[in-house]
Amino acid sequence: MENWKELALEASRRLNRVSGDDINSVLLDVADAAEAASFLLLKANEQDLAKMDKSNPMYDRLMLTEERIKGIAADMRKVATLPSPLDKVLEERTLPNGLHLVKRSVPFGVIGIIYEARPNVSFDVFSLCLKSGNVCVLKGGTDAYNSNFAIVELIKGVLEAHGLDPNIITLMPAGREATAELMDAVGYVDLIIPRGGAGLIKFVRENSKVPVIETGAGVVHAYYDADADLAKGTAIIANAKTRRVSVCNALDTLIINSKRLSDLPEICKPLAEKNVVIEADAKAYTFLMGKYPDNLLEKANENTFGKEFMDYRMGLKTVESLDEALEHIARFSSKHSECIITENESSAVKFQKEVDAACVYVNAPTSFTDGAQFGMGAEIGISTQKLHARGPMALPELTTYKWLINGNGQTRS
Repeated sequence: MENWKELALEASRRLNRVSGDDINSVLLDVADAAEAASFLLLKANEQDLAKMDKSNPMYDRLMLTEERIKGIAADMRKVATLPSPLDKVLEERTLPNGLHLVKRSVPFGVIGIIYEARPNVSFDVFSLCLKSGNVCVLKGGTDAYNSNFAIVELIKGVLEAHGLDPNIITLMPAGREATAELMDAVGYVDLIIPRGGAGLIKFVRENSKVPVIETGAGVVHAYYDADADLAKGTAIIANAKTRRVSVCNALDTLIINSKRLSDLPEICKPLAEKNVVIEADAKAYTFLMGKYPDNLLEKANENTFGKEFMDYRMGLKTVESLDEALEHIARFSSKHSECIITENESSAVKFQKEVDAACVYVNAPTSFTDGAQFGMGAEIGISTQKLHARGPMALPELTTYKWLINGNGQTRS
């Protein structure tokens, strides 16, 4: 792949000439092809799954099923129906000297994605990048290489059938050398988006010469307030923690007001049914002794808080007030998603105002932090930074802009 950079750059120039209707046709055909070739995709995925221990929480993220492929295809069809984010007039005005200025949305050009063992990301990234006029260069995890290769070959086949450049999508080889090459591709790759755990994101941020938008790492809290509703809280906490433990919006630490410790047995009952290990601080541990399975109850340690578990584990912190909960979140949050469970409107307003995160919930689980759930179609990731994009990144977030200036012979004095 010695000339992949030049090929991706040239594909970007050609993609700029492709109409929105043609792009939508490609997306619909890729969705159909994915469903039609599900047997081949699942066979490739089985090769990857065979190399991973089923007890590894990442196993679920790596696994494709017929149902998941149908969901992926449905997301792609949804993206095809969404309005194009390109050529939107963001600002327009005429200066006193007669110059007419238009600020218009345009593609980035070439976007590199570095991600872990989630083959569905390959489809998501392609659909969003194509719809927003961007070429994508994928560097997936070694664990998912066979799955990603089959997916990219399927997509390339559809592109060629439409007479389009197959280099609109590129899959980098397995191995760290390819990651380094992608991060060094200044002048060819316009933006890199890492998707994965905190370690991957930190590595890319510290080593990439290409600009980076950070996504993915989620140290997520839910605060059960003194004025919380028990039924709502129990459902919210169980959904946030156990729906899918290996995703970035999963709950990591439950913070509970000390006035409501008596609610813990009821709150934790659904967690015990899912074999969630609770690492509890001293107060919560003492209260839960004998009320939660002994083999699932541990004392919190110095590494409990501020950790993204991505497993059937959860921290439990007791606080005396909303302010103490806010201080804990400020110290340990990764600025991804945070939640308060309360019937006190002033507490809800204070929480949403003061918590510094991309998504801040009142009486709803953080499991909703997702582009599709937000009505955006598929997402390319959850941005936890503040420059350019924040929260679920979908089509509008994959564009930048340029100024178009029309004159009639004006000169500057």
